[in-house]
Amino acid sequence: MPTSDPMLDRMRLAVALAARATRFVQRSSTLDGIAKDDRSPVTVADWASQAVVAMTLGGALPLVGEEDASALRDPSSAPLLSRVAEAVNHALGRSVAESECLEAIDLGRAAPCGRFLTLDPVDGTKGFLRRQQYAISLALIERGAVALGVVGCPNLPAHDNRDYDNADATGCLSYAARGHGAWIQSDAAQQPLRMAIAPWGAGEPVRSCESVEAAHSKQDVSVELLAAIGAPGTPARLDSQCKYVVVARGGADIYMRLPVKADYREKIWDHAAGALVATEAGARVCDVDGRPLDFGLGRELTANRGVLAGHPAIVESVVRAYAARPR
Repeated sequence: MPTSDPMLDRMRLAVALAARATRFVQRSSTLDGIAKDDRSPVTVADWASQAVVAMTLGGALPLVGEEDASALRDPSSAPLLSRVAEAVNHALGRSVAESECLEAIDLGRAAPCGRFLTLDPVDGTKGFLRRQQYAISLALIERGAVALGVVGCPNLPAHDNRDYDNADATGCLSYAARGHGAWIQSDAAQQPLRMAIAPWGAGEPVRSCESVEAAHSKQDVSVELLAAIGAPGTPARLDSQCKYVVVARGGADIYMRLPVKADYREKIWDHAAGALVATEAGARVCDVDGRPLDFGLGRELTANRGVLAGHPAIVESVVRAYAARPR
């Protein structure tokens, strides 16, 4: 059975309620938002999810989130703010003032420290906009290591590894505590099941998964690396930390996110929760150089290049193949 941890229980509740908010938004006929400075889309769901998580956790620990409420405070964003409050009200089952939503969202502006929470309120926003796969990812980081992780995948079926393009009616929730395994359930009423990566032996086919967006990973290099280790094939493509969940439950053998630029570094909230879930299911999670991911250096994984997560033997082969590539 999964470990009993009060903080993990609160984190699971926060993510489950945030999933209610994002589903509420996704059922609307339009999924409008604004464009952030980096041109990635922001939806009402991102803000509503972060507000719900912050309110549910109640300021228990510093929260390092992806979003802030600065754009929503602009008078021109009044219609968006109204929709955010509507989604938050639906998720929490009570009336919440717009000002309370703004304050809650801005709780995510804390700085990383010795013990803090990090949140991606809608990881895979483009997948969300396509009504496909996205995740709500929340992790507790202690002294640079991930101690607890929760990955809510509102559109991902709990056990079906065949269809990632269509939204499941129930979705799933995966979570892990360091040293206590990883678990998955389709809803709060279902008994959680322990997660484990799929067995693999040398010479067997390798099932890989990677991002839908080509800009997120060097997909041509992924093909090259799989061919180098004798395992060419067409990868499954889906957005967000759902990929960690798919690997952790045995639906794929490796997830590869290869560096697209020499100076690019991953954000901690894009990997913390999923990395722990996969690790506790038996996967090896590291960067393309074989180094463990270091979550203690701020808001980015500044000591790491790219991410690999999968069966330890496959990951080791990919690390060697990556190192042998011409520079």
